[in-house]
Amino acid sequence: MNLLVRENPWRLMLAVNVAVVIGVLLYKITREPYVPYVHLLVDYHFGFTKRALIGAVVGLFFSKVPVWLVFALGGVVWLITLGLFTKLFQRTFGFDDAHMPLFVFIAGSPFFLKNFMHTLGHFDIYGCALAICLLLVPARSLAFVILAALGSMILVLIHHIHLLMYVPTIAVIVVLRYYLVQRLTGLNAAVGIAAAATIGLLFLAAQFYGSMTVPQDEFVRYLHGRMADPTRTNLLSFAYIWYQSLAQELHDTWERMPSNILGVPVFALLILLHTPLWQYFADLIRSLAEDLHRRIVIAGIIMVSLAYLVMFAIVFDYSRWISNWAVCMFLILHAVKTLPASRAAPISATDRKTTILGWIVTLVPRVGIVRPF
Repeated sequence: MNLLVRENPWRLMLAVNVAVVIGVLLYKITREPYVPYVHLLVDYHFGFTKRALIGAVVGLFFSKVPVWLVFALGGVVWLITLGLFTKLFQRTFGFDDAHMPLFVFIAGSPFFLKNFMHTLGHFDIYGCALAICLLLVPARSLAFVILAALGSMILVLIHHIHLLMYVPTIAVIVVLRYYLVQRLTGLNAAVGIAAAATIGLLFLAAQFYGSMTVPQDEFVRYLHGRMADPTRTNLLSFAYIWYQSLAQELHDTWERMPSNILGVPVFALLILLHTPLWQYFADLIRSLAEDLHRRIVIAGIIMVSLAYLVMFAIVFDYSRWISNWAVCMFLILHAVKTLPASRAAPISATDRKTTILGWIVTLVPRVGIVRPF
C-alpha cells in the first residue's frame, strides 16, 4: 500500500473518491427530499407552469408518485452524467498517467459529481449533462446551434434559473465549437440571434406567467392527490415556491445575506484548493493560436461569471451556485482544449504541493446547497 501511495497516488485518489461518493449517497437517501419531490408532483394541470416539465413527464408513467422515485431518477441522471463526462475526458485528454491529476481535480472535485450526489433530485445536473452532450456531438452545421437552443429551452422549462446557470455556458460552447470554426455568416448569425431571442422570451414567460393562478390550498390538494403516500404531507411544505414573485425572492435573499455571506471565505478556500487546475486552464488559454480566440474565451468566462453574480443576488442557494460555476469552468476548459494550438504542460503528477492539494480535494465530500457543507 505504501508503495502504491508513493508511486501512483492519483489512481488511489480515484478509489477514495468512489468511496466518498458512496458515503454521500448513503447519507443522502436518509434525508427527506422536500424540494425534489415536489418538482415531481407539479405538472401542467393548471395551465402553463414554471418548473413543471419534469413532473409532467413523470406523470406520463406514474399516476401516483412514490418518494423513492426522487432517488431513482436522480441516480440514473447522475450515472448518465458520469458516463458522459468520462467519455468527454477520454476524448479530450485521455486516461494516461500524465492527465490523471487533471481528472482527479475535476471528477474528484467537491464542486462536481460529489456535490451533484448531495443535491440528488435537484435540476442543476440536467444543465451539466446537456452541456457535456454538446461537447461530444459534432458541431459542423447549423443543426448544432438549433440543438443547443432546443436543449436550452428544455432546461428553462425544467427550471427558469437555468437561463443564468447553464445556458450562458452552453452559449460559450456553441461559440467556441461552431462559430469560431465555421466563421460568422449572415445565416448562422440570424439563427443564433433568433435562438437567443426565443430562449429569452420563454424565460420571461416562465418567470412572469408561470406562477400558479389558483388558490394555494387548491394547488396543494392537487399535489396531495398525486402522492403515492398521502400521509407524508410534510413533503408538500415547499409548494409555496410556485407562488413566489421575483420581488419576494430578492427580499428573502437579501434578508439572509448577512449570514450567508459568511460562507464566502470557505468558497474562496475551496476554489484555491484547485489552484493547479486553474493554472493549467490559464496556460491553455495563453497557448491559443489566435488572439481573437483568446479574447473570446476570456469574454465567455466573464459572461458566465456575471450570470452567477446575478444569481447570487436573486436566490440564496449559494453552495449550489458556486459549485455549478466551477462545473461550468470545467466544461469551458474542455471546449478550449479543442481550439487550435491549445497546448499546455499537464498538471505535475510528482509535485508535492499538488499531490497534497489533490488529497484535500479528494477528501472533501461536497460543498452543500445553501451554506458550505
